[in-house]
Amino acid sequence: MNFSLSQVLEHFGMPQRPFTSAPDPQFMYWSARHKRAQAVLDYGIMTCAPITLITGDIGLGKTSILRSLLNTPDPKLTIGLVGNASPEDRSEMLRLILIALGQTAAEGIGYANLYSQLEALLIEEYRAGRRVILIFDEAQNLSVQSLEHLRMLTNINFAEHELVQLVLIGQPELRETLSRPELRQLAQRISANAALTELTAAEVREYVAHRLAVAGATRQIFSDSALELIYERSGGVPRVVNQICEYCMLYAFGDDAHEVTAETVELVVQENFVFGVGRDTTLRLVEDARDARS
Repeated sequence: MNFSLSQVLEHFGMPQRPFTSAPDPQFMYWSARHKRAQAVLDYGIMTCAPITLITGDIGLGKTSILRSLLNTPDPKLTIGLVGNASPEDRSEMLRLILIALGQTAAEGIGYANLYSQLEALLIEEYRAGRRVILIFDEAQNLSVQSLEHLRMLTNINFAEHELVQLVLIGQPELRETLSRPELRQLAQRISANAALTELTAAEVREYVAHRLAVAGATRQIFSDSALELIYERSGGVPRVVNQICEYCMLYAFGDDAHEVTAETVELVVQENFVFGVGRDTTLRLVEDARDARS
């Protein structure tokens, strides 16, 4: 059968695709956990916390929280984002930081010169009335040595004022790394932290309803039993919920049905279209290069 996405959306009375995996602020569902994590991030920045830590498994919405910060410009902040980096040594770490802050850091420049360049930049920003925030996304990829070097950066000060704040965002294993004895001093500098966890069954219902409403739906499309099964199979991971829901709508369209039932959800799960491991097991998300940032 030949069909287009617009036909599927028209079938359900929606002008927009409700369950795309691409982060979109208008589709963001703020669960209680997301609100707490956002509040912790804002608190850490507002109170000049040396280090703020946000963790969560793949697909739980870390990228959406990060985007809410990046998409809200503040003239008193200079923000540098280092994403998914695993520098080989401290010189490469400084080079990545300088580039993230819009500076030139050519290959071959030694550590001492890179450090002096960063220190001069931080003092310049301080004198201009701006605080520097360095965000490290996918920070679980940083080595113990890299994390310890970041701690040393928080010691840079001018006139008794710390010149840089760190925000570490990563998967749960980052917390395990930070609990290691050799990183005790870094852990003690974490003044604000939050952990994102899976949605509850009630939140999955609200999540699906929210995304459908934003997409333009005017009626309930998923039955109560379908939503319960989606929660069970997704484990409450928003990105997996999106995958299941999108395939369910596609299947319902193919059957010329206007409601997604539990039978439809079960069929999608059985056929493993969302990379599940079996009908009696919670689906586990398969990370790929496109989605590793969330």
